[in-house]
Amino acid sequence: MFVDFNNAWPPPEPWQPKRPPRRVTKRQERMIGWIVGLNLLMLLVGPFAGATIFDAIFALVRG
Repeated sequence: MFVDFNNAWPPPEPWQPKRPPRRVTKRQERMIGWIVGLNLLMLLVGPFAGATIFDAIFALVRG
């Protein structure tokens, strides 16, 4: 006869189902949309703004 001495005591905890994952609320969904929209806008506008600042700095340095 086989006897399992590795996990004989204490007995395992009773099984409990896992909690369902949390859902995104309407407010959080709207905020995520605004953040994604702002990032896309900055993706398009950012290089122009950076180039303008570098041009202004080069113009000041040149005189």
